[in-house]
Amino acid sequence: MGWVSAGDYEVALDGAKVVCRNASGRLLKSVPPKIADDPAVVGLKQLVEWLERHESRCLADAERWMVRSLPVPPALLTGVWPDPAWQSALRDLVVTGADGAVAGFLRDADPERGLGLVDLDGDTVRISPDLVRIPHPVLLEDLEELREFAVELGVEQRARQLFREVWHRPAALDANATQIEEYAGGVFKELRFLHGRTAQLGYRARGGYAVCSVVEDGRTVEARVWIGDHEGYARTETGPLAWSEPGGRVLRLDQVGPVAWSEGMRMAAALYAGRDIEDEERAA
Repeated sequence: MGWVSAGDYEVALDGAKVVCRNASGRLLKSVPPKIADDPAVVGLKQLVEWLERHESRCLADAERWMVRSLPVPPALLTGVWPDPAWQSALRDLVVTGADGAVAGFLRDADPERGLGLVDLDGDTVRISPDLVRIPHPVLLEDLEELREFAVELGVEQRARQLFREVWHRPAALDANATQIEEYAGGVFKELRFLHGRTAQLGYRARGGYAVCSVVEDGRTVEARVWIGDHEGYARTETGPLAWSEPGGRVLRLDQVGPVAWSEGMRMAAALYAGRDIEDEERAA
């Protein structure tokens, strides 16, 4: 952006920061307090706040496409690509074609030339498919190899597709089992600490449970971990992990899809990781 007049000064944006220079053109360390309420300064600060919200929303949308492995029309990618916030969120994500085969790492999206990718041979290619998918990493068969290749390419994914923690459902499961105890029993001195951790991690708390909703193959499944619904200063601990349909029917473990399984385990592990280690050590 160019410089904008603000009283006896000029202000502009440098990245996400409002900068100021005086009448002689010398850049100041900070914006002088006497022009803090100038419309130009206020407007730039509001613009920074909007850009930050927009960037967060773009990243959240890209992550939602990835978690749901949604089909994405290339026209949508080419339409949003000129926006730096969208480009930052989408760049270097692994995309697959309609057949589910990995096409490559997304590097460009142009309405005339199609999608620019780095394929698995390290070559830059152009494709013009009817649709692509941004798959959840648990669905990528060669995830470890893709991670190694990404490191070689210097890939940095803001949506953390390849380096997102994944859990694979065991092949052998109790046919009647409906819950996982692996991350149960994590002690928190006060319920409000566990509720705060739930919110900080981006999960909802409802009816005493931390809830992660996943749409997989058109079906909504909720992963739930008991966190407590009593007085906020009372001691609590994490409960077992279970999955259910929106109507409340609890699923057997062998009815849980790979994405719902991975995301549920990810939530349970993240909640458990915040437990009070000191209490565990004293109990031991």
